[in-house]
Amino acid sequence: MAIRDYLPIIGRFSQRSRAFKQILRALKLFVPMLRDVVSGRYRPVPWAAIGWMVAAFAYLVSPLDLVPDFLMLIGIVDDVVIVSWLLTRVDRSLVDYRAWRGEPEEPSDSDTHDI
Repeated sequence: MAIRDYLPIIGRFSQRSRAFKQILRALKLFVPMLRDVVSGRYRPVPWAAIGWMVAAFAYLVSPLDLVPDFLMLIGIVDDVVIVSWLLTRVDRSLVDYRAWRGEPEEPSDSDTHDI
Protein backbone atom coordinates (compact mmCIF):
# COMPACT_ATOMS: atom_id res chain seq x y z
CA MET A 1 0.00 0.00 0.00
CA ALA A 2 1.37 3.41 -0.98
CA ILE A 3 1.58 6.37 1.39
CA ARG A 4 -1.13 8.19 -0.53
CA ASP A 5 -3.53 5.38 0.43
CA TYR A 6 -3.00 6.28 4.10
CA LEU A 7 -3.61 10.04 3.69
CA PRO A 8 -7.39 9.89 4.32
CA ILE A 9 -6.79 7.89 7.51
CA ILE A 10 -4.11 10.33 8.69
CA GLY A 11 -6.47 13.23 7.97
CA ARG A 12 -9.20 11.67 10.11
CA PHE A 13 -6.79 11.14 13.03
CA SER A 14 -5.63 14.74 12.68
CA GLN A 15 -9.21 16.04 12.84
CA ARG A 16 -9.98 13.88 15.87
CA SER A 17 -6.78 15.02 17.57
CA ARG A 18 -7.87 18.64 17.18
CA ALA A 19 -11.29 17.79 18.58
CA PHE A 20 -9.75 16.05 21.60
CA LYS A 21 -7.54 19.09 22.24
CA GLN A 22 -10.62 21.33 22.10
CA ILE A 23 -12.51 19.09 24.52
CA LEU A 24 -9.66 18.98 27.03
CA ARG A 25 -9.09 22.72 26.74
CA ALA A 26 -12.80 23.41 27.32
CA LEU A 27 -12.89 21.20 30.40
CA LYS A 28 -9.71 22.76 31.75
CA LEU A 29 -10.90 26.36 31.25
CA PHE A 30 -14.56 26.14 32.17
CA VAL A 31 -14.27 26.07 35.98
CA PRO A 32 -11.69 28.93 36.15
CA MET A 33 -13.93 30.92 33.78
CA LEU A 34 -16.90 30.39 36.10
CA ARG A 35 -14.83 31.53 39.08
CA ASP A 36 -13.74 34.67 37.22
CA VAL A 37 -17.32 35.43 36.15
CA VAL A 38 -18.80 34.89 39.62
CA SER A 39 -16.09 36.98 41.29
CA GLY A 40 -16.63 39.77 38.75
CA ARG A 41 -13.09 39.66 37.35
CA TYR A 42 -14.24 38.71 33.86
CA ARG A 43 -17.00 40.41 31.91
CA PRO A 44 -18.92 39.91 29.62
CA VAL A 45 -20.41 36.63 30.74
CA PRO A 46 -19.84 33.96 28.06
CA TRP A 47 -23.44 32.74 28.02
CA ALA A 48 -22.86 30.55 24.98
CA ALA A 49 -20.13 28.55 26.77
CA ILE A 50 -22.32 28.17 29.84
CA GLY A 51 -25.27 27.09 27.70
CA TRP A 52 -23.24 24.50 25.79
CA MET A 53 -21.81 23.10 29.04
CA VAL A 54 -25.28 22.88 30.61
CA ALA A 55 -26.53 21.10 27.50
CA ALA A 56 -23.62 18.62 27.63
CA PHE A 57 -24.19 17.91 31.32
CA ALA A 58 -27.95 17.61 30.87
CA TYR A 59 -27.57 15.18 27.98
CA LEU A 60 -25.07 13.12 29.94
CA VAL A 61 -27.29 12.71 33.01
CA SER A 62 -30.64 12.64 31.23
CA PRO A 63 -32.39 9.29 31.02
CA LEU A 64 -33.58 10.28 27.52
CA ASP A 65 -31.02 9.60 24.78
CA LEU A 66 -31.03 9.38 21.03
CA VAL A 67 -29.87 5.80 21.45
CA PRO A 68 -30.79 4.13 24.77
CA ASP A 69 -27.85 3.19 27.00
CA PHE A 70 -29.15 -0.35 27.49
CA LEU A 71 -27.97 -1.04 23.93
CA MET A 72 -24.53 -1.28 25.55
CA LEU A 73 -21.77 -0.04 23.28
CA ILE A 74 -23.91 1.90 20.80
CA GLY A 75 -25.75 3.77 23.56
CA ILE A 76 -22.50 4.78 25.24
CA VAL A 77 -20.87 5.81 21.96
CA ASP A 78 -23.91 7.97 21.27
CA ASP A 79 -23.35 9.80 24.59
CA VAL A 80 -19.62 10.24 23.94
CA VAL A 81 -20.13 11.64 20.45
CA ILE A 82 -22.84 14.13 21.41
CA VAL A 83 -21.15 15.33 24.61
CA SER A 84 -17.82 15.66 22.76
CA TRP A 85 -19.49 17.75 20.05
CA LEU A 86 -21.06 19.99 22.70
CA LEU A 87 -17.70 20.41 24.48
CA THR A 88 -16.04 21.51 21.24
CA ARG A 89 -18.71 24.21 21.11
CA VAL A 90 -17.82 25.21 24.69
CA ASP A 91 -14.19 25.57 23.62
CA ARG A 92 -15.12 27.72 20.63
CA SER A 93 -17.20 29.94 22.94
CA LEU A 94 -14.22 30.55 25.24
CA VAL A 95 -12.00 32.26 22.63
CA ASP A 96 -12.42 35.71 24.23
CA TYR A 97 -11.80 34.32 27.71
CA ARG A 98 -8.56 32.66 26.57
CA ALA A 99 -7.45 35.96 25.07
CA TRP A 100 -8.33 37.77 28.33
CA ARG A 101 -6.20 35.25 30.26
CA GLY A 102 -3.36 35.82 27.82
CA GLU A 103 -3.28 32.25 26.58
CA PRO A 104 -2.08 31.86 23.02
CA GLU A 105 -4.73 30.82 20.55
CA GLU A 106 -3.71 27.66 18.75
CA PRO A 107 -3.95 28.01 15.00
CA SER A 108 -6.73 25.73 13.86
CA ASP A 109 -9.03 25.26 10.98
CA SER A 110 -11.86 24.21 13.29
CA ASP A 111 -14.20 26.58 11.49
CA THR A 112 -14.16 24.22 8.53
CA HIS A 113 -13.98 20.86 10.35
CA ASP A 114 -16.33 19.29 12.84
CA ILE A 115 -16.24 15.98 14.63
